[in-house]
Amino acid sequence: MTATSPTSVTRTIVLWCPDWPIAAAARAHGLAPASAPGSGSGSGSGSGSANTDAAIALIEKGQVFACSAAARREGVRRGLRVREAQSRCPDLVVLPYDAAVDIRAFDPVLEAIEEVTSGAQLLRPGMCAIRSRGPSRFYGSDDEAALWLLDTLDALGIDSRVGIADGPFTAEHAARSAVRPRIRVVPEGGSAAFLAPLPVRMLDRPQLTTLLQRLGIRTLGEFAALPAADVDARFGREGAHLHALAGGLDSRRIIPRTPPRELDSFIEFEPPLDRIDQVAFGFRASADRFIEAITAAKLVCTSIRVEIDSDAGETSERSWLHPRSFTAADVIDRIRWQLQGGGGESGLSSPVSYVRVVPEAVDAISNHEQGLWGTAADERIHHGLSRVQSMLGHGGVLTAVIGGGRTLADRQNLVAWGDRPAADRDPAPPWHGRLPDPAPSTVFEKRLPVTVVSAAGEPVTVDGRGALSAEPAGLSAGTTVRGLTAWAGPWPIEERWWVEGAGRSGRCDRFQVVDDTGVAWLLVSEGAGWWAEARYD
Repeated sequence: MTATSPTSVTRTIVLWCPDWPIAAAARAHGLAPASAPGSGSGSGSGSGSANTDAAIALIEKGQVFACSAAARREGVRRGLRVREAQSRCPDLVVLPYDAAVDIRAFDPVLEAIEEVTSGAQLLRPGMCAIRSRGPSRFYGSDDEAALWLLDTLDALGIDSRVGIADGPFTAEHAARSAVRPRIRVVPEGGSAAFLAPLPVRMLDRPQLTTLLQRLGIRTLGEFAALPAADVDARFGREGAHLHALAGGLDSRRIIPRTPPRELDSFIEFEPPLDRIDQVAFGFRASADRFIEAITAAKLVCTSIRVEIDSDAGETSERSWLHPRSFTAADVIDRIRWQLQGGGGESGLSSPVSYVRVVPEAVDAISNHEQGLWGTAADERIHHGLSRVQSMLGHGGVLTAVIGGGRTLADRQNLVAWGDRPAADRDPAPPWHGRLPDPAPSTVFEKRLPVTVVSAAGEPVTVDGRGALSAEPAGLSAGTTVRGLTAWAGPWPIEERWWVEGAGRSGRCDRFQVVDDTGVAWLLVSEGAGWWAEARYD
């Protein structure tokens, strides 16, 4: 395999926004000031910047995914467990990481960059690459093009760095090393010398990095000095590609993104409106145009995101689903419910100045066409439920969904019509201790208190180790007394022991019994009492 020739390397500008996940999450959760999205000026402009005084950490799978500069000063690092990060920084603001927030918040930044220069390629949220040939010729030099980019993002209140070098890999590390000034230009042909002192972990391949360090190779320069044929024979095609990167021979092309077609709809109220019916009526014409534009593109919208800004700087964002597809009236209903605080979202406390509706999920209109004779009962059910929901509010129509959990009560979930079940109640993951199939046919809304007695008529108790004081022989509920012909258990559950009032250390024991009439029961022993939770009819 031959090494990549220097002539095939593209001179590249990389623009990097440090701590972008923190900046995006801070705006989404109201921790940073932001102006109305799309205004093009002011602090934030649809993306916002992180509150540098706040110690913020984004958590993914129980570990720190990203943290703010204030958190890093307190010792918080990427990869730490949540409890360890909080022990290092007691004032740490912990937020869940959402990749969709990163991408959504970076869209206005890309639009602003494309107003200054065309041909930007999104590398990841917070970082993009541009071929330097066009901007450098237009503005006169690499440095002038970089200054225009920095000024554009400064106007949005976003901290940024620019690196210019041969190839995206070298340009990215040039941007990361640019502090003061915020521009780092690597001369043409100087990429290998610039990369040589950097550690091999910059290749972001932990397995290869560990092996190279064990072989005594600790810098990119030492790795690049190895013969290309030997690297290819030992590490394969991927190793050869990383060897070329370490030598500054990054042959990757810059592929400009195709700007997506704008189907969102927004309106600014001047003066701001303080009544929900006024906001809903004011957006009605925009909702009609929103649906007409989607229909003209031969699409239907099944999920929207509603963004509402208030005169006092408050921001409310929420995604709404639809069981079929949105109409203009459905969009208006979602805006009204969000302002009323429907679905757990808090309403705004000051007049509304800006409303924006963005289609988050669309589908081909051909997939939603009615059949030759209509959809009959399904269509009538949908229109009936939607009509009731529009009158009673978002939570006025609920549907039953089987979710995850260990107890029968946990598995019963009521979800508003059109919403998806909560992700934390997904029935798919293994729920150790869950009642096996078949499930009881009758689950009581409230557990019925019962008494379980032995053959001598004494109440049966269960100790902390699950041992019974006597063998169950009878079951009484109120004035009804039944004999027991069979029983099985106990099957203990111990969870939420840290919650005050959760019973005996959060523990309960389940039993299955059969009475003398042939009816099977699911019983729960918790503390000093017995309850009937369900019945097998």
